[in-house]
Amino acid sequence: MNPITFPTTTKILSNQEITNKPSSTPFEAQKSFASVLKESINQVNEAQVTSDKLTEKLASGQDVDLHEVMIAGQKANITLQATIEIRNKAIEAYQEMMRMQV
Repeated sequence: MNPITFPTTTKILSNQEITNKPSSTPFEAQKSFASVLKESINQVNEAQVTSDKLTEKLASGQDVDLHEVMIAGQKANITLQATIEIRNKAIEAYQEMMRMQV
């Protein structure tokens, strides 16, 4: 089972550090965003599959601890809910941009 990891610390950059960073092209930024999004969705899928497998093992009477099944189910549920909320916020931001007058 692959745990989902979240960054624990965030470094605050100074203005000079921000301006000294090499700028990326829109294509590179889009590619980077797409890869991060794909990785995140794969992690959500892995959590769902792991939960399903453990639930099937428990239902078929195989040797699996109930607490492992419950924890895997909760992890899958939380990751899915977080993904849905992120999607909702992205759609909301897109709709807000479309309402802006140029």
